Amino acid sequence: MKRLLRLLQWLLKAAVFFTLFAFAVNNQQETRVNFFFSTYWSAPTVLVVLCAFTLGVVVGVLGMVPRWWRERQAVKQMGPAAASAPPPVTPSTTPEVPRGI
Repeated sequence: MKRLLRLLQWLLKAAVFFTLFAFAVNNQQETRVNFFFSTYWSAPTVLVVLCAFTLGVVVGVLGMVPRWWRERQAVKQMGPAAASAPPPVTPSTTPEVPRGI
């Protein structure tokens, strides 16, 4: 079973790699990105897309840093026992549906 899962995982990785490789090969045209004051950057399309994706990931991670920091500080203040304990179970706020009509 583990062998089959490992094979499927390898095939998925290979499919993603070849899809990205085909995208890169088919998008080698020069693209011009215009900035302010008549400045621009010329690069292959795949490089422009890669840079835009990377910039988006960086902005997303930086947007999450304050929340991660607050949660780490809250866990540190609770002490070591609270860090490994499961979260408390809260009652559901949805109304109870009657069973059987």
